[in-house]
Amino acid sequence: MTVVDDRTEMADTDNERTLDAMFAALEQGPFLDGYKIDIVGGAVHMTPQRSNHWDIIFGLLEQLRSKYERRRLLSDVRIDYPGALNAFCSDVALVAEGAERTKQGGFLCKDVEFVAEVISRSTGENDYGPQKTGYATAEVGVYLVVDPYQGKCHVYTQPKLGDYRVETKVDFGEEIDLTHTFLDLTIDTSDFSRD
Repeated sequence: MTVVDDRTEMADTDNERTLDAMFAALEQGPFLDGYKIDIVGGAVHMTPQRSNHWDIIFGLLEQLRSKYERRRLLSDVRIDYPGALNAFCSDVALVAEGAERTKQGGFLCKDVEFVAEVISRSTGENDYGPQKTGYATAEVGVYLVVDPYQGKCHVYTQPKLGDYRVETKVDFGEEIDLTHTFLDLTIDTSDFSRD
């Protein structure tokens, strides 16, 4: 092992320990049910789940479920991503077939193939900014941002060097064609509602 590899491994371990401690402290706090928690660059972001937000998430899960087994689909489950203190609880994630759980029962970001985030007004800049960078750096093949404030979906593909090379925009009511990706399916947005 080289010195650089040694330092990277230590940094990853320190990140994981710090994130574990942060989540343990958050679990002790008196928080209301119905909040999603992400840690982005060491900052804790708590977002209330709204009815329309959940309806879109559920619609995505139903459509993905038509092709993928339930155990590969996640919602609001912590996964640590590259960068300093990044632990995202994605609205929807698809892990690779055969992905093994970690000792803590979660998954590694290298096993995540698809992520969808439904924008919340207070944390939307994370979805378009540092979380997008984290997903691209982890080489998540397809990243879908559903923005009920714009009435649009943004599809990011071809991750390379911490960014996505291709962005496609689709208006609510249209189909998202992902047949050219490994997902090989089309997502119907006709029942997505604007906020």
